[in-house]
Formats: sequence, structure tokens, C-alpha cells
Amino acid sequence: MSRLIVVSNRVNPPNPAEGGEGSVGGLAMALAAALREYSGIWFGWSGKTIPEFTGQLNMQRIEGVTVATVDLEETDYQEYYNGYANKTLWPLFHYRVDLTAYDRSFGEGYDRVNKRFAETLLPLIEPDDIVWVHDYHLIPVARELRRMGVTNRIGFFLHIPWPAHQLVTTLPRHKALVEALFHYDLIGFQTEESLQAFEGYVFSEVNGRKNERGELVAFGQRTCAAAFPIGVDAADFAQIVQGENARKVYDRMMAHSVFRKMIVGVDRLDYSKGLEERLIGFERFLHDHPDMVRDVMLLQIAPISRDEVEAYQDLRARLDGLIGRINGAYAEMDSTPIRYVNRSYRRDELAGIYRASRAALVTPLRDGMNLVAKEYVAAQNPDDPGVLILSRFAGAARQMKDALIINPNSPEEISDALERALSMELPERRRRWEALFDNVSREDVTAWRDDFVTALRARPGPDGDKPEKPVLTLDVAAKALKAGPEASAMRA
Repeated sequence: MSRLIVVSNRVNPPNPAEGGEGSVGGLAMALAAALREYSGIWFGWSGKTIPEFTGQLNMQRIEGVTVATVDLEETDYQEYYNGYANKTLWPLFHYRVDLTAYDRSFGEGYDRVNKRFAETLLPLIEPDDIVWVHDYHLIPVARELRRMGVTNRIGFFLHIPWPAHQLVTTLPRHKALVEALFHYDLIGFQTEESLQAFEGYVFSEVNGRKNERGELVAFGQRTCAAAFPIGVDAADFAQIVQGENARKVYDRMMAHSVFRKMIVGVDRLDYSKGLEERLIGFERFLHDHPDMVRDVMLLQIAPISRDEVEAYQDLRARLDGLIGRINGAYAEMDSTPIRYVNRSYRRDELAGIYRASRAALVTPLRDGMNLVAKEYVAAQNPDDPGVLILSRFAGAARQMKDALIINPNSPEEISDALERALSMELPERRRRWEALFDNVSREDVTAWRDDFVTALRARPGPDGDKPEKPVLTLDVAAKALKAGPEASAMRA
């Protein structure tokens, strides 16, 4: 069986020295499991910078996963990562053209680093390997590998939204970026909406088409594009919440919020997450329901990220001022409506926090999927579950229709949803949670991973050779048996 090579900007397998499975996300866990299953390699940037790029690989084995990392020089970091990735592509793909920076040096650094990644990765690739590249940082990797003669199957998955084609055209050299994607055999998006936006660009801007096999054809190339909604490891998260650390955090939060109903928000500090809109909506709730001011508490966890980027510095300052205003207006001697924390927590700690919360506010203005919403559902007590309030602009809203779906730009909708969530009777809470948990359990991260890898293996190989027979993993076999003989036959 061929190996799987995962390529991402950063490499993050579970490491016992750093807290093990409790310290990494479900995506990292799923990729690490796939790499162990397929005897693969995880390749990416080490997170370190050096005076001059050498291309020297650092190889190590972590929890059964072979990890290969490379250091970047400081100019690479500033132009590729802080520049093109975080000041150009990230805001543009999240519909924030007003924050998008177009600088020629950023684009040059982006192309240079992707070429360096490809050159460093090349010696690791064996003839039968399949390569899975992740996210917007590394769109040109396949193009560079093809130029070096690599004919292996290469897939790409975009974790963030793909914007409407009118927005893409605001990007200088946008055709070159899209053309680079056509060097992949398979392109995966989080939602049908992103897939349709990508196809809209191909049809409208470069006169692309679909052939009789459903492949996209443009730039003299052909590729397959499809939606693969990512999930969480719901079963694992449901186990984590029963662990000692999660129970301790749960007990602490229940004791701290005694006589009050806790609302939780967990987001990286980012303008795409709708944090200001969330706080303004919560302020509106306090204004609309003065009788409930002493009965509720919002815990907002927002680890600081990209603090070298000016837009993030400005956001942090605005949030500090907004929270100070709300707490100043509504705090009592013995209670404060908002608790605001700028630090990260382990997965098991978050599980305890989620379980202790009567409601979760997930209000992104634009999000590829949003796994916090799914983790919150997975962590709930089936006998007394909390209520998920979810932005319609999160990719997860397409799957999680039994959440309270709101427009995060409307303070009134947020206020009304909070009132409804906090007063919702137990039978309705249970009914909504059961439907949500069923979806989170079925469309989990393992199904996402296996579906993508199976689809990539099924793509025609070099010179149009026959696709590999899909590998029936233990996870897929178990699901097929549970679904019955008809589903097993379809899966096989």
C-alpha cells in the first residue's frame, strides 16, 4: 500500500512531552492516525526562522508519526506568512477586501517559499506515494512539484472559504493562483457554497468547463473539485469530557457560575470570528432583559494570534474597550457579565468548559466550517444539554440546522437567540441536541479523512493508469457493517 504524505504550513502531531492528545485539535489527531495507518510523513515548516535558508530537513518520530520540518529565513516568514498568507489571502478569502494588502514582495515571497517547500519535499516522495496538501498557505506546491517531474497523485484541501469570483478578481495575478490549483488531481472545499464559488470563477473568468466525467477543465489541465465537510472526532471528544481533567474544569466552572447560566465563546482572536458583533449582541441582550443581568455570564476565550499584523492589534484594542464599556455598565459588586481570557486551553479543559455552559455563541462573519460548534455539541450531557447558537455564515450551519441559526450582524437576532436558548425547556434542548449529535457523530473527522483519501486514490494516475482500489480501513468497514449490507456494497 502506498504511503500518505501530508503537507501543511505547520506540523502538529500529538506529543506526550507537550500534553499529548489533550493539547492538539481533532484535525491533527485524524491526520496523525492516517499517517500511522498509511506509514506516511508529515511535512511542513518548523515554526523557526534562521538567518539564511538551507533546506535542511529535521526528521523525527513522534507517537508513531514520521515528521519532517524545515526552517525558514526571516524574510520568508515576513513576506510569505505575515505577508501574503495573513495580510492578503486570509482577509480576501474571508470577504474583508478593506483589510487586504496587495504588495508585490508578498507575492514574490509566497512563490519563493512554496518553491522551497517543494524542493525540500521532493527527495521524500517515492513513486507510489500520494500527497495531501493543506490550506491557502501552500496553493502553488503542486505546480512546483509538477515542474520538477512529480507525477504522483496530489490532493489539496482548503480549510477556509473560497470567495465569490468577483472578490477573487481583486487579487493581482489571480489567474496564476487559480491555475496553480489545476495541478492538483483533487481539490477539496468545506462546503458546496465554496465549491460553487470556485466553479463560478473558472466558468466566468477563464472560460473553463466541465467534461463528461464531471472534471473541471481549464488552463490546458483538468482536475476534480468536490465538497468534503470536515468534522470532529465526536466519540473521542465524548470520552475526553469524562476524563479527570475535564471533570475538574467542569466542577470549577459550575462552582464559579453557581446561580448563573454560563454562555461560552471560544475563538482565535480574529476579525473573521465576529467577536465585536457577538459582544454588541450580548450587550443588547443585557439591555433588553435587565431582569436577567445577574443570572448570566459570558465567558469569552480568545487566544491572541498574528499579533504582528496591525489589523489584529487594532481588533484587540477595540475588544478591550468594548468589554470594559459593557462590564462598566452592567457589573455589580459581586458579579461581572463578561469574563475575557486571552489564552489557549487544552482540549480536555475546553471539554469541561463546554459541558458547563448553558449556551455557546458561535458567530463568525465568515468561516470555512467552525469546529468549535461541533466540539460543543460533542461535549454536552445528553440528559441536560446546552444550546448551540450558530452564525448562518459558518460552514457548519449547512449541516447543523437544529442549532439556533442567526445573522451575527444583527444585535437583535443575537439577543433574541440568547433569550430563547436560556429559557428553552429540556425536551426541546434534548431534541435539538440529539439531531446535532447524530450529524456530528456520522460526519466526523475520520469520515472526512477517509472520504478525501479514497477519492484521491480513485483519481487516474500518471499517463491515465487505472485508479488504485480504495483501501477499506477498519473505520470504513465498521461504518459499513453498522449501515447494513446494502450500504456495505455501495461503499465497496
